[in-house]
Amino acid sequence: MLAIVESRADVASERIADALREGADWDVHEDASRADGDGGGTYSRTDGAELRTFDGLHIELEEPAAAFECDPDLLVFASRHSGETGPLLSGHFTGNFGPAEFGGEDGRFAEAAPNALPALLAAFDEHAPERYDVGTECTHHGPTNVGCPSLFAELGSDDEQWTDPAGAAAVARAILDLRGVSPHRERQVVGFGGGHYAPRFERIVRETPWAVGHVGSDWALEAMGLPESNRATIERAFEASSAAHAVIEGDRPALETTVEELGYRVVSERWLRAVGDRPLALVDRVEDALGPIDEGIRFGEARGEFAVRPFPTELLRAAEGIDADRTRELLEREAVAFETREGGNRIGARAALPETEAGERAEGILEELLAILGERYEEVSVGGDEVRAHETAFDPERARELGVPEGPAFGRLSGGEAVEIAGEEIGPDEVSGERIECFPLPDGWG
Repeated sequence: MLAIVESRADVASERIADALREGADWDVHEDASRADGDGGGTYSRTDGAELRTFDGLHIELEEPAAAFECDPDLLVFASRHSGETGPLLSGHFTGNFGPAEFGGEDGRFAEAAPNALPALLAAFDEHAPERYDVGTECTHHGPTNVGCPSLFAELGSDDEQWTDPAGAAAVARAILDLRGVSPHRERQVVGFGGGHYAPRFERIVRETPWAVGHVGSDWALEAMGLPESNRATIERAFEASSAAHAVIEGDRPALETTVEELGYRVVSERWLRAVGDRPLALVDRVEDALGPIDEGIRFGEARGEFAVRPFPTELLRAAEGIDADRTRELLEREAVAFETREGGNRIGARAALPETEAGERAEGILEELLAILGERYEEVSVGGDEVRAHETAFDPERARELGVPEGPAFGRLSGGEAVEIAGEEIGPDEVSGERIECFPLPDGWG
């Protein structure tokens, strides 16, 4: 069930609530057990949602979830956003990394709803009027005691937008779209660093299977103080986000050390993108076997248990030189994971192949590599522990014997063009010979 909070102290909240009432069929109820200004009195219910009204500002409310009869799984504060950002629909979680200047308690956090935030952003994208931007914000202000996972859905950024019927309707539709959305997912991170509007963490939310819980911006971390002196606050941010991983923007060695001493793992945005939705136990085994993802390990499409095999590196280099994209796609298709070099641009020396099919996969990879070599060489064969590639190539020694001077004539002959020397034409066939290149194969590849 979805709980929705309206504040009579917030004109945008009232406009959004009006749009909510117009946008769905609601049953009106009376709750005499609570004061009208504390969520009691008249309230509304529709399929999957309950809407209650409070007199106070959202940031000052204490455990508003307790007012709802529906025992909510997720609570949304319909709210205004204040700032100099122009027309904006935004979402964020609440809490204070430092002193509680605007509601809540010092160093404490409301339970975040990391899975609901990407759903809210997607709904904003769908419903926002053309002139409105969509974005996320860092964790800031109260309340810190809500009673269930929660987030703010905001209409901004000044009086013109707060009373805009189109903007209010967009926020209302987006809130109703959160009915049935779970507040959590399997993979969630805490964010540290960056600006108030958190573009890095919005990218993670929008572009990866990972969700982001609480985000401590640069200014929030400055307000918090030294990480080693605020371990309890940092731990509470993880607990309120139901997260075991953190992404830290910027160079913050003291914070990274503190996070890891608390038992959480610091990862990069690159790590999140590479891991995607792969089982985290598999990711751990791959990193144990091949090395850190941030040092060049990339994943393929295969999953499950694996065996590490050395690559025929010289053969791979030759194949990459002929068709780099096809070679990379081959490894991505067949491997669980593989090493890379040169910033991930070139394939490295080892791969993790599916354990029960390692021999078959290696055979298939070798067959495809031979096909790639066949695009350049006239004949490609496997003999024992090596691949032999035959080609007819320009023979500079034979050209010298026929009196061809080094320089442009060599270039024309090697390019397949005849040249005239001392009144005689010399064709490329006369200065060509067979060349064989050999590429060694590791054990298990021949």
